[in-house]
Amino acid sequence: MHQDQDNAAGGSPRTDGVSTLERRMLLALLPAVTLALVWILLPFYVPILWGTIIALIFAPLNRRLLLRFGRRRTLAALVTLLAVLLVAVVPFALVTASLAREAGGVYEKLQSGEWNPALELRRLFDALPGSVTVWLDRLGWGDFDTVQRQVTASLARATQFIAEQALGIGQNTFEFVTGLFITLYLAFFLIRDGERLASAARRTMPFAPAHQRELLGKFSTVIRATVKGNLVAAALQGLLGGLAFWALGVGAPLLWGVLMAFLSLVPAVGAALVWLPVALYFLLSGSILKGAILVAFGVLVIGLVDNLLRPVLVGKDTRLPDYVVLMTTLGGMAVLGINGFVLGPAIAAMFVALWHIQGKMQASDEQSESDGPVGS
Repeated sequence: MHQDQDNAAGGSPRTDGVSTLERRMLLALLPAVTLALVWILLPFYVPILWGTIIALIFAPLNRRLLLRFGRRRTLAALVTLLAVLLVAVVPFALVTASLAREAGGVYEKLQSGEWNPALELRRLFDALPGSVTVWLDRLGWGDFDTVQRQVTASLARATQFIAEQALGIGQNTFEFVTGLFITLYLAFFLIRDGERLASAARRTMPFAPAHQRELLGKFSTVIRATVKGNLVAAALQGLLGGLAFWALGVGAPLLWGVLMAFLSLVPAVGAALVWLPVALYFLLSGSILKGAILVAFGVLVIGLVDNLLRPVLVGKDTRLPDYVVLMTTLGGMAVLGINGFVLGPAIAAMFVALWHIQGKMQASDEQSESDGPVGS
């Protein structure tokens, strides 16, 4: 009676005890508060991203440990985090420290003149066939002095950049340690409470349960496949390439190995951008055996890792065409840096999943309309 009087007097109608005004206020405040939270956390998006990735990658291990430890979630999460440290963090720190020393040494040798690639470049330039020399003339690279300056400057810039990036971790120790702490701290709670958080997220998503499972499943699958497949394949290609360079006496093998691993993250590019020019240099400079060995190793070993291992690790679960993966990986890395190789394909997969859900909902609505009202 009183509610009817309030409504008649101009009060807001109520549904399940919540007024329409309250619902509108909630819908207006939710995006505002969400954007404010994103703005506050934006400086830490990298630790948050990798904390989430670690939790997704190591979730199967945590589930097995839960069964072993009698459902003691904290203990299982701590042991899982210890595995993360041993498998990922410690090797990364060791490689980074070694890379900083090697890249810095190469840059110092280039600057001091101790390592002068011009002499070897002159031998290589003189050994080029006439047809190649004519082609270089058309490109404006026919003059040796011009080529020497450009190649030397490119090598100096590349090694300086790598040295600065690697040394920056040591120079910005506080920032690095803070980011690592936030990553591992967040990963611990996501590993321990991940299932509860996922259940809470599903309850607030305005989708049917089947659509919720599709979206969350697609996100988890793409993240796991991208990180596990691409990182493992890239690391293995970089390791094999670095070992090949070391065995053949190429200077700074760790530096070149890391560069090969980085290029392997980009689809359709790969480690051949590094080992193939070195193999051609061997062949043109008279080291036929070394060049042939490097070509055979690059094609039969390093290349097969990308062609065989990556599909096995990534699988076809992402169901994204190769050209979409290539474009979103390159676009993601252009916009977000190295982290874009994960976020680019993930955003593309979510885009495809959402439009797939929209298509199914539209088809369902059209089917309902064609059936007509019951009893007509």
